[in-house]
Amino acid sequence: MKKSKLTSAHWGTYEVGKGIEKGFKLLPFKDDKDPSEIGRGIETALESSSRIRKPSIRKRWLESKNKEKRLRTGKDEFVEVSWKEAFELAGTEIKRIISTYGNESIYAGSYGWASAGRFHHAQSHLRRFFNLIGGHTYSKNTYSYAAAEVIVPHVLGNFYNSLFNTTSWESITEHTSLFLAFGGVPLKNGQINQGGVGSHNQREYLNKAYAKGVKFINVSPLKSDLETIGNIDWIPLKPNTDVALMLALCYEINNARATNYSFISKYTIGFERLSEYLNGKKDGIIKNADWASQITGIKKKVIFDLVQKIKKSKRTILSVSWSLTRQTHGEQPYWAAIALASMIGDIGKPGGGIGFGYSAMNSIGNHYKRIPAVSLPQGINAVNKFIPVARISEMLETPGGSFDYNGSKLNYPNIKLIYWAGGNPFHHHQDLNRMIKAWQRPDTIISNEWCWNALAKFSDIVLPVTTTLEREDIALAPRDPYMIFMSKIVDPIGKSKSDFEIFSGLAKEFNLKNKYTDNRTEREWLKWIYDESNALQEDNHKFPDFEDFKKDGWYKHPDPIDQKIFLQEFIEDPEINPLDTPSGKIELFSKKVDSFKYSDCVGHPKWYPEKEYLGNASKYKLHLLSNQPKFKLHSQLDNGQVADNEKSDGRAIIEVNRSDANARGLSDKMLVKVFNDRGSCLAVLKISENIMEGVVNIPTGAWLDPSKSDALSCVHGNPNVLTLDTGTSKLAQGPSSHTCLVEIEQFEKEPPKIRAFDPPKIIKSN
Repeated sequence: MKKSKLTSAHWGTYEVGKGIEKGFKLLPFKDDKDPSEIGRGIETALESSSRIRKPSIRKRWLESKNKEKRLRTGKDEFVEVSWKEAFELAGTEIKRIISTYGNESIYAGSYGWASAGRFHHAQSHLRRFFNLIGGHTYSKNTYSYAAAEVIVPHVLGNFYNSLFNTTSWESITEHTSLFLAFGGVPLKNGQINQGGVGSHNQREYLNKAYAKGVKFINVSPLKSDLETIGNIDWIPLKPNTDVALMLALCYEINNARATNYSFISKYTIGFERLSEYLNGKKDGIIKNADWASQITGIKKKVIFDLVQKIKKSKRTILSVSWSLTRQTHGEQPYWAAIALASMIGDIGKPGGGIGFGYSAMNSIGNHYKRIPAVSLPQGINAVNKFIPVARISEMLETPGGSFDYNGSKLNYPNIKLIYWAGGNPFHHHQDLNRMIKAWQRPDTIISNEWCWNALAKFSDIVLPVTTTLEREDIALAPRDPYMIFMSKIVDPIGKSKSDFEIFSGLAKEFNLKNKYTDNRTEREWLKWIYDESNALQEDNHKFPDFEDFKKDGWYKHPDPIDQKIFLQEFIEDPEINPLDTPSGKIELFSKKVDSFKYSDCVGHPKWYPEKEYLGNASKYKLHLLSNQPKFKLHSQLDNGQVADNEKSDGRAIIEVNRSDANARGLSDKMLVKVFNDRGSCLAVLKISENIMEGVVNIPTGAWLDPSKSDALSCVHGNPNVLTLDTGTSKLAQGPSSHTCLVEIEQFEKEPPKIRAFDPPKIIKSN
C-alpha cells in the first residue's frame, strides 16, 4: 500500500489527501493527539488572487531616479519582469548601495516563521548571502520575549536553558500542588512550535494535571488564558500590574516569616537589597498587599488568600507568560517572579519552582530530550552593527542616533536598503503609521514573498517565493521528538522560486553562485543536513538511513526516561553546577545591571508606573491587549479560509466586557472604531464575560488595510496601528505592544470594503 505524503508546519504535521476542488487536502497526522486546523488555511490560500506569481517591480521605483518621488503608498502599481531582469535590477542596486554607503547600510531583516523546514529557512539563506558579499546590519532578540532574553542571563544565566528546559508536565502532574499562572496557560498558543509539531500535547498535559488534583490559578485580565475541563480560580488584574502583585506577595510572605531562608542563603545573592526595596527603605513605600491592591485592582483579601495558598502548598510552581515581557518595563515580571519563586524555595524540586511560557509553544514542558541538529551554514558577518529587533522605526528615523542596550551605548546605522525574507514587519511591529513614515527613508526595499501582503505592497522589488508545499524539506526541530520528510505536493505556482534558488541567482550577479550553493543541489543539501545532524546524536539514538527516512516519511525519537526538573543540577550541587551569572547564583540583586545606572531598570526587580495603563487612564479609558490568534500563527494564512473562524464579516473581533459596552451604548456584533492618538481600526464587537472590565482584546494578525477616504489606519482590524512603539527599557529595548490605551465607538458610516487580500494593479509582462 502506498504511503501518504506528509508535510509539516509550525502548527502541525499533515497527511496529504486528495481534494475535490484544489487537488489536495491536508489531513491530521495519525500520531497527533490534538490536531490544529491552522495548516488547512493554505488549501484556499495557495492559488488565491493574493498569490505572487512573477517577479514584480514597483512602477514608481522603476521609472524614477529621484528618491523623493519614490513614495511607497501600499497602493502602487507593479510591473512584472523576468527572473533575469529581477536578478539584474536587485544585484545592481545592492552593489550600488555597498559601493556608495557600505555594507552596514543594508538591513537584512528576516523575522518570522516562514518554514518549519530545516533547509528552506529564509533567515539562514538571507544571512548566508549577505555574509558572503561583505555583511549587513542585523537585529538581536525577538518580539516574543526580548526583555526576558536580556534580563534572565543577568539573573539565572543562559536564557534559552531557562526557557526550553522547563520542568516537564509529567513532573507537574505527579508533584505539584499549586500552579500559579501569571498570564495563564493559553492552549491556542500551544498549537505552534518553531520547526514543526508532531503531536500537540499541551491540552492533554493540562487536563491530566488538573485531574490529578493540581490547583490552577489564572492571574490574567483574560479568563480564557487558562482553560481546563474543570473550574479554575481566576484572579483578574489590571494589565501590566503583575509585578506589583508579585512584589506584594514577596513582602507578605516575608512578613509572615514564610520565606525559605535556607534556599535564599544557599542559592541566591542580593536578598537584602531586595528586602530594602520591599520595605520602602529609600522611597518610603512598603510594597504590601494594600499598596498592590490599589495598583492591580485586586482586593487585599484575595492577595492574602493567595499568600495562604502558597504557604499551605506542598509544592508550588509559578508560570510566567511570554506576553508579560511585551510591555514597558517588560524585564520586571520575569525578575520579580524569579524572586518570588526563590522565596518560596521550590526551585529545582520535582513539580516546583518556576517555568516560562507553558503552552506558549507546544514544546514547553514536553517530555523530550533536546535533539542536536545542524542548520545551513551562514558564514561570518563582517559588519558588527545591530539593533534590538523592535527598534526598526527608530533606526530608520534617526541614522547615527544613539541608543542604550544592555550596558552599551550604540549608534543606529544609516540604512539605505532593506532586504526582507521570511516575515512580515507590517504584522509584528508596533505603531504601524509611524513605521510607514520611517519606511520611506531607505532608497530600496526588496522582499521575498509568496503573497501580496502589506510587506510586498510596500516593497520596490518583490521576488515570489515558494511555500512549503512546493518544495522538499526536513522538519527537524531540536524541541520536538518527531522528524518529518516534507514532500513536495504541488509544482511551484507561477514563476515562484525557493529562497535557495533566489539567493543563488543573486549570488550569480556577484560571481559567487558556486560559493553560495557550495556546489550542492537542494536535495544534496537536505541529505547533508540530515547526515551532519545524525553525526551529532548519541549512538543509541541515531537516525534511520536517509533513504529509509524518506520512504517512511517520519521518525520519532525515543522518550527520555527521566522527567525534566528546571535547575535540578544547580540545586543538587551549586558548587559543581553554578549558574552562568557573576556570582554563580540566582541574582535577586545584580551589581552588573545596577552599574548601568538606568533609571528604568535598576539592580533589583521594581514596580514602575506604566506610561499607559488603567491606573492613569484619562483620555482613553480602555486597555487594549493584542494576543495571539487561535486560527493562524501571527499573520500567516490570514488569506486562507481557516482564519475566517476568528472574524466577523471578514473583520477582526474585539472582545469587550459587557459593562464597558453598555457604558458606551454598544451592542454585540456592532461594527466599532477603535482609536487613540496613534491610529484607528475597525473591528466587530463581541461582548464577553471572560474579559475584565476596562480591558479589550483584538487578536493580532489581520493584514494591514488602510483607508484614506475613511481616515482609518486599518479597516480590517490590525491592532498594531494602535500599539505603542517604545523600548521596554534601556536594558533590553524590547517591544511594548501590551502597553496601550484606546477608546471605542460605533462606526456609523457605510463599512469600507476590505481590500487587504487584493493584489495591486499589475502591468503584465509578455
